[in-house]
Amino acid sequence: MSILVDDDTRVVVQGITGGEGSFHTEQMMEYGTNVVAGAVPGKGGQEVKGVPVYDTVHDAVSEEDADASVIFVPPAFAADAMFEALDTSLDLVVAITEGVPTQDMAKVYRRLNETDTHLIGPNCPGIITPGEAKLGILPGNIFSDGNVGLVSRSGTLTYQVVDNLTQRGIGQTTAIGIGGDPIIGTSFVDALELFEADTETEAVVMCGEIGGEDEEQAAKFIAENMDTPVAGFIAGRTAPPGKRMGHAGAIVSGSGTGTAESKIEALNDAGTPVGDTPEEVADHIEHFLS
Repeated sequence: MSILVDDDTRVVVQGITGGEGSFHTEQMMEYGTNVVAGAVPGKGGQEVKGVPVYDTVHDAVSEEDADASVIFVPPAFAADAMFEALDTSLDLVVAITEGVPTQDMAKVYRRLNETDTHLIGPNCPGIITPGEAKLGILPGNIFSDGNVGLVSRSGTLTYQVVDNLTQRGIGQTTAIGIGGDPIIGTSFVDALELFEADTETEAVVMCGEIGGEDEEQAAKFIAENMDTPVAGFIAGRTAPPGKRMGHAGAIVSGSGTGTAESKIEALNDAGTPVGDTPEEVADHIEHFLS
């Protein structure tokens, strides 16, 4: 099984006529993703890579029976694209765009809570169910089909951990890059809950980083709700307090929470081993599955 996406997912690409949208649409289709439509205001009637383009997401959903969207829209317009997708009641929306203003995302998040849609991102690499579908910019060649779920705030960490797993013959059910911004649609807890409910996911990797309290909240969820074993990794152990490290959410305030140490301690207390390197994470998963 998988979570959120599979080979039946019908995808509309918002921003398909732009350089990023066009390039990654082709990559997704080559992987096997069922891209059925694009949506760009004022560009209805065109085609990109053989995919019909509509003026609105509503038109694309009505005409092509799409149930998911992936957003390649510049930051200034990304919130509007997310609002449009949420108003169309899609099952899944994946926002790849980096640099979406936090104030815009606060408004999107309020609207998201009024819907049943899963929003992944923004500022994320997307989601992939190996061998079936990918929505976003993940390099499909490093993933393999299997029984380990993965959720990560960092795209690069996702690739490093997955490559280590694949090299050991350990495949994945689904991998999600949730994004590193302060306000995102899908949290660690949201993803962990979905993996726990998936009968074919036998272990989970959670890759976190400094900043915020999402990992601590995830540790509490793991301790109270999960039978599926989880291995962790926390990036940013050497980052000085108050300095932003890459992601907008990866900043430690000095309040005693959000540090690598506090996250590692919380996960260890929940019975979740935390690897010092991606290789050690793979060691833990290998142990779980043996």
